[in-house]
Amino acid sequence: MKRQRNINSVTENSYQIKTEAETVRVNNYPGELVAETETWRTDRSCGGRTGVASLLLCLIVLLSGVGCGGDMTETKDFDDDGGVAKANVTKGVKPEADREAAVVETEFGMIVIELYPNLAPKMVGRFKKLVGEGFYNGTAFHRVDPRTGVIQGGDPNSLNNDPFDDGMGGSDEPDLPAEFSDVPFERGVVGAARARDVDSANCQFYITLRRVAMWDQQYTVFGRVISGMNDADIISTAPVREGTENPDPPVVIKRITLQPRANF
Repeated sequence: MKRQRNINSVTENSYQIKTEAETVRVNNYPGELVAETETWRTDRSCGGRTGVASLLLCLIVLLSGVGCGGDMTETKDFDDDGGVAKANVTKGVKPEADREAAVVETEFGMIVIELYPNLAPKMVGRFKKLVGEGFYNGTAFHRVDPRTGVIQGGDPNSLNNDPFDDGMGGSDEPDLPAEFSDVPFERGVVGAARARDVDSANCQFYITLRRVAMWDQQYTVFGRVISGMNDADIISTAPVREGTENPDPPVVIKRITLQPRANF
């Protein structure tokens, strides 16, 4: 799989520093900076056996934007509070539904999404291609955040048993350019997850559970839920690992299929 990275929440950006002892996850929430530590049982990635001092040094280096010996992965659980994204915005175009809708099957029920190729032809094309290949089958909604109002899925990393890399994965296809529009992020809108780079959407997607104005014209809108929002609400309240937005047990996407829009 190509390079790892993970969109959006009250979390603007999050990074992890791995050592033999623990992981420090830095979450940049609007107006505050929070560092969390979690037990980690993998090889260190900041070079050398580290104690508290060197761990803090890596943290300082990370926040300054400089690597610390090894690749730094960027999450696509990125929430922009406005003013960062720089991309052309399509305005005044009414969404037109594709002839096919995406049907997301979970243990909590079925979520039906109509797709808008006239707003985001590249993202819709990518999504339909991956659906046709069975790419999403067995993946999970790896992020649930009822406070912000979002559930996010589509990361192939959620297929493994390591919850700490969920949200950082992508398909083997290249990242897509931003296809922003002035369609507001209201309840039921489906957006393309990305990292800080506006041209980094790939395969992950999210469903907005309420009006989130700060995402307007900052993310690619490529669809809307037309059935199953109650099921999305239920998924958003799933129990999570302490200090994270990662459901435990996982909320698995059994399969996503394409069916005629006229059926719904």
